[in-house]
Amino acid sequence: VQLQASGGGLVQPGGSLRLSCAISGSIFSFAFMGWYRQAPGKQREVVARIASSGNTDYPDSVKGRFTISRDSAKNTLYLQMNSLKPEDTARYYCFVDQLRVRGWDSPTNYWGRGTLVTVSS
Repeated sequence: VQLQASGGGLVQPGGSLRLSCAISGSIFSFAFMGWYRQAPGKQREVVARIASSGNTDYPDSVKGRFTISRDSAKNTLYLQMNSLKPEDTARYYCFVDQLRVRGWDSPTNYWGRGTLVTVSS
């Protein structure tokens, strides 16, 4: 299983970006898919998660501005980011927690290389 994030770039404050994460490989089951970010000198922060049930959760720092979604047919995860702020600048990574490729596999966590988001005027 491989995860490839894309869609990052330079955007002005107040602008929007949509990140995509293409997931290659079979998925029998998973617990969560999501996005985390890491900025230089800061701790990693999970900014959005979607459970296999479809339930989503967000930290207060992005709630109301970020929306996570998943297209299971395309095996693609999305993160719509609106009203971006300079403090959103970071490298964004997609991840899948407790993924099983086959029903008898042990659950494994996967993550991609990340895409850089820079919010600046």
